[in-house]
Amino acid sequence: MDLIDLNLLTALDVLLAEGSVTRAARRLGLSASAMSRTLTRLRSATGDPLLVRAGRGLVPTPHAIALRERVPALARDVHAVLSPPSDRVDITSLDRLFTIRANEAFIAFFSLPLLKAINEAAPLVRLRFAPKPDKDATPLREGQIDLDVGVVESPAPEMQSQPLFQDRLVGVVREGHPLLKQRRISAEQFAAFAHVAVLPKGSAPHPLDEALYARDLRRDVRVEVPGFPDALRIAQHAGLVATVPRSCLGNALTPTDTSTTGLVSFELPLETPPFTICAIWHPRMDADPAHRWLRDVMVSLCQQAYPD
Repeated sequence: MDLIDLNLLTALDVLLAEGSVTRAARRLGLSASAMSRTLTRLRSATGDPLLVRAGRGLVPTPHAIALRERVPALARDVHAVLSPPSDRVDITSLDRLFTIRANEAFIAFFSLPLLKAINEAAPLVRLRFAPKPDKDATPLREGQIDLDVGVVESPAPEMQSQPLFQDRLVGVVREGHPLLKQRRISAEQFAAFAHVAVLPKGSAPHPLDEALYARDLRRDVRVEVPGFPDALRIAQHAGLVATVPRSCLGNALTPTDTSTTGLVSFELPLETPPFTICAIWHPRMDADPAHRWLRDVMVSLCQQAYPD
């Protein structure tokens, strides 16, 4: 396939509109001789004289007259295709489905505020929350999900991320639990009571267990569950000690939930590192204005939820 200089399309559009090499040159910021050479190239490319001498001026050939109706639209389309996308989007008329992968706790406390914020600004936008069985980046790469919400530990090298809020681990027991009678809970007392633990995702040990191991202590784990809401439910009804992210207990947007009724949180008697919850996406969505709007909405909501 012979290479085609698309700049010729713009020149042809101006030449046919002006009907003059001099005026076309002035409009394109070229010299008259350069514009004349461009006309020669156009004649060679189209196989038609296009503009021919008539007295002191130029008149279009029948082929040029036929092209004059088609070329402007073609030139606009080429410029649109070969220009950066607009960074603006009409949110009020945006009709799109966004799929967000997040754990149960995030969905429980952020799905309703997020849905409300989106419905108010973009009533045609729909949300789908996908389960998060692991941290595999394949669904992001293949476009199965738009955003992944979680901790960035060992991210795929090409992924983009943006912090949403900082979280930390806290202990949780039901009201009246014997552990709450202690004036100051020690690591030994904490470890001695029966615990419900959340099954780890991956091979890395839980940071709480690492802190306990450093003191030659272990949790007395009586039951393991797949998620934090399950751990809270067990703690509430079976009297076990749960260790969950602080975000599982509510926030300024969603301060209460039936799953936390009758539960009391306390600071852990061990140092565990805080962690940052992020929005993660594939770089092909980085410049998409609708996707960027969704990320901005999520960041704004999380800042309202955790103003500190």
